[in-house]
Amino acid sequence: MEGLQRISPLTLFMLCMNGIIGSGWLFAPLYAAKIAGPAAIISWLIGGFAAILVALTFAELSTLLPVSGGTAHIPQLSHGAFASFVLSWIAWITTLMLAPIEVQAVLQYASMFFPALMHQVDGAPTLTLWGYISAGLLMLSLCLVNIFSYRGLMRFNFVLFVFKFSVIILTIFAILHVRFTPHNFSGMLSSTLSSEGWQAIFSAVATGGIVLAFNGFKSGVELAGETKNLALAIPLSTAGTVIACLLLYIGLQVAFIGAIDPLALSNGWQQLNFTGDIGPFVGIAAALGLFWLLKLLYVNSVISPLGAGLIYVTATARILYAMSRIGYVPKFLSRLNRQRFPVWAIVVNFVLGMFSFLPLPGWQAMVNFLVSAIVITYAMGPIALMCLRLSLPDKKRPFKLPCASIVCLLAFYSCNLFSYWTGWETISKLGIVLSIGMIIFAISWLRGNIKVEMRELKTAFWILPYLAGIISISYLGAFGGHGIIPFGWDFLIIALFSYGIFKMAINSRVILDSKTVSDFLLSESRALEHG
Repeated sequence: MEGLQRISPLTLFMLCMNGIIGSGWLFAPLYAAKIAGPAAIISWLIGGFAAILVALTFAELSTLLPVSGGTAHIPQLSHGAFASFVLSWIAWITTLMLAPIEVQAVLQYASMFFPALMHQVDGAPTLTLWGYISAGLLMLSLCLVNIFSYRGLMRFNFVLFVFKFSVIILTIFAILHVRFTPHNFSGMLSSTLSSEGWQAIFSAVATGGIVLAFNGFKSGVELAGETKNLALAIPLSTAGTVIACLLLYIGLQVAFIGAIDPLALSNGWQQLNFTGDIGPFVGIAAALGLFWLLKLLYVNSVISPLGAGLIYVTATARILYAMSRIGYVPKFLSRLNRQRFPVWAIVVNFVLGMFSFLPLPGWQAMVNFLVSAIVITYAMGPIALMCLRLSLPDKKRPFKLPCASIVCLLAFYSCNLFSYWTGWETISKLGIVLSIGMIIFAISWLRGNIKVEMRELKTAFWILPYLAGIISISYLGAFGGHGIIPFGWDFLIIALFSYGIFKMAINSRVILDSKTVSDFLLSESRALEHG
């Protein structure tokens, strides 16, 4: 493929690691422990294993279809324009909020020194007017780096990676060395012996920030069109980064649980608190007298989320760029500057991203909504992989996933479980996002920007029962729903539902040929190279 291939495998690995290691490690160990206690370690293993399965499906897809904004293009090729729009709309809306959520994390930490940035609303830390202005300045800075300098972005990314990785390793070993209380882990086994314990473990995966903590691997999918040596770069930046981060997160969770003063747990894990839930590791370091680590954590509480936010700005712009290339949004959003950055896509994302601070105050409130939507876009990976395996069996794949049928089905099932575990209150909000997307699609279709043939509506028919099924099961289920479907039986129902939708989606795929795919890749490569 000819094109602007300027990102090396190691650089892409560091980009994705920076995208993954954001605010998740600063907050998720506390929120996961409050929900599941010491069994939060099991939650990390479940979330990490499922994320690896999903990442592996995208690894093959992105080496087969190395384009910028793969989240939008992949479903277009496998199921047509309507399916592509629905899934790319959800993906864009969710990734649009990822940079703001990292900025939100920065300001929550900064409010310890500048209380005027945050205030409590219904028990959740919420931005004040000064906080909102500060959020705007931080968001603007991330956008400017993405617009004006490719080399600056790559160098800054390297410095961020080295610093964040070093601080996390130092945090784990320093805390483990000073205090480790084995008794704090005593409840982990008992949690696995009751339905309530398992329900807490699964809830922590979705609502404790664990799923979101692995999200940055998708940056490799969005940047595949600009990457060298795909056979190494894409698997390394997707599944490889998830495995590396899983090891770091488990180390952090073990260190965190082991360092807690048993007196702080006298009222139960749910009442565990560190300065208004603002800085758990800061609280631990201060309690242990690790003042040198405390200073590093203060600096890292700004650098770590901003580093992830920087990469999310990069990835989100590629999704909007791809949507513009297809015709879902205005054409000017696919214009590139001299650095080959989609400048207008970055500008529009900045303006719209600022609104996400208003309806979802607080880090955990934003996380819960994002997870419910993000995993739906993850679900497209295993489906599209099986479709393209059947449509293009002889097409060369730089990376080919072993046991794809089993892995894809398990990955799809995991995505649906994650969405279900976020709870009915969160899932119900997806209807608003989908309704807005349908209105935009209808306007673009009526204006002739999107051409949808009848066969493309048929190939996308599975999406309607899929989304309706996810919402209905959540409404009837045991995670914040009406409890009509009891805990335990819901796993079986979701398994049967997942298998049915999986087969329906594969059977309704678009029939592709190698020439169509080759022409598409050449067109996207030329567009990226020449702007």
